[in-house]
This record gives sequence, structure tokens and C-alpha cells, in this order.
Amino acid sequence: MREQTVEFKLIRKNETKKLRGVIYLGENETPTLQHFEEYLRRSGYDVTLDNAEEAVFKAFEKGEPILIDIMEEKLSSERTRDPQAEALARSFIKKDPSL
Repeated sequence: MREQTVEFKLIRKNETKKLRGVIYLGENETPTLQHFEEYLRRSGYDVTLDNAEEAVFKAFEKGEPILIDIMEEKLSSERTRDPQAEALARSFIKKDPSL
């Protein structure tokens, strides 16, 4: 079994957020719309597929529709840069080695 990171946009009436999640796949398995749907349901969204070609799901939150747009999948074994984590790590490096 392997982990695969999924990036998606959560689109509400007045805001859009970019989020990430992890789905679990077999070694040679590629993600399907069903994998994404199962992940979103486990995350608490009662989704329906809105656009299969664009991998967009629809859900309702407090009576308001929200769209969830699956943007990209990345293998967790791939190294990706996280500028925020790098900035945090640099803040712990001593400027003066004698301290």
C-alpha cells in the first residue's frame, strides 16, 4: 500500500481554500474518482460528482453549496518544497555560531 497526496480547492460562496489530503492506494493502482469520493466522504463531506472530466465534486455546508475541485495528485515519495516549513526551519538556525 502507498500514500498519495491529493491537492484540491474547496470553493465556497465567499472564499476558496487550497487544501491537501492523503489517499491510500495499492502499489500499482492509480487514483480514480471513486478514491477521491471515498476520501471526501471520510473527511465529512456528503459529496456528489458534479463534473467527471474536471474531477469536481459538490456538497452542501449549512445549506450552502460548495464545490471541491481535485487539482493534482502527487506521490508522497516525490519531494516537494514547502516554503513555509523552510522559513520556519531557517528561523531556528543560529546566526552566530558562538551562541
